[in-house]
Amino acid sequence: ASPARPSRPPRTPKSPPGHPPEVGDSGGCPPALPARLWGSFPSSLLAGVLTRLFPSPPPSLPATLGALEFSLLYDQDNSSLHCTLIKAKGLKPMDSNGLADPYVKLHLLPGASKSNKLRTKTLRNTRNPVWNETLVYHGITDEDMQRKTLRISVCDEDKFGHNEFIGETRVALKKLKANQKKNFNICLERVIPVDRGGDVEERGKILVSLMYSTQQGGLIVGIVRCVHLAAMDANGYSDPFVKLWLKPDMGKKAKHKTQIKKKTLNPEFNEEFFYDIKHSDLAKKSLDISVWDYDIGKSNDYIGGCQLGITAKGERLKHWYECLKNKDKKIERWHTLQNENHVASD
Repeated sequence: ASPARPSRPPRTPKSPPGHPPEVGDSGGCPPALPARLWGSFPSSLLAGVLTRLFPSPPPSLPATLGALEFSLLYDQDNSSLHCTLIKAKGLKPMDSNGLADPYVKLHLLPGASKSNKLRTKTLRNTRNPVWNETLVYHGITDEDMQRKTLRISVCDEDKFGHNEFIGETRVALKKLKANQKKNFNICLERVIPVDRGGDVEERGKILVSLMYSTQQGGLIVGIVRCVHLAAMDANGYSDPFVKLWLKPDMGKKAKHKTQIKKKTLNPEFNEEFFYDIKHSDLAKKSLDISVWDYDIGKSNDYIGGCQLGITAKGERLKHWYECLKNKDKKIERWHTLQNENHVASD
């Protein structure tokens, strides 16, 4: 019997003619060699290899834009999203000295841009910045996590002209699990077009606390803060304050208002207001909360509002009910502002 022939290793299927090899799902970064080996090639040689692999580079090929390392954590109990920008590597040179002055900015999409833009500090003269900086969005709900996307852009600061865009990435927040930190190390891409078709006009959110105090014999309403308010002034900001109205049949004692916060879309108030009222009467009342932009010498602009009470629906009804049920317990909830006066339901 003739000896058994050694088995051949399986053949790697060739790419179809005219097609470059697959780049894989590594954010467009060439996966064939470990990162440390790619880094050991002279940049001119590496560029030549990439040119041969991709005669006409795909539009999102990020070989020259750099990589970004960051982590995301959704803190469900505190309704906050923590984005830690760790570092970037091999950023595209933007200045005449072959370096860059990079910073990172964040946007939540869809939504008003100025009200929910956060940014890191700028690091000077480097293509390998290390930020180790955490930026926090407050007022993030489970609903936001299902429908919003975080846009992370790396830009170059220019002292004498316009800041320049280097590259970006986007993360659909529904990919995150509550209270579990997720790490990312991605290659930056060029500008991804924004689909504004389904963009709903957003007025912002307000954090309200309710407590019925048996000791004081009344309702204590706390106006803690607002986030992502709609801009009402030409400078792209607002001068917000909050009005409260417990109705009906409360007369002059029914109305309270906070101080005005100047030029901000994310004001912190931390003010409390007291209503002298029997617990048994609260079930018949509703609390009208409205946010306004203060204007000197003319009527104030209405930004948005919400109404809590037995006639409300969803979170607004639930908040009121929990307050009635749990005496002497402070209960905080975020509420979405509506662009209508005295809205009675979600």
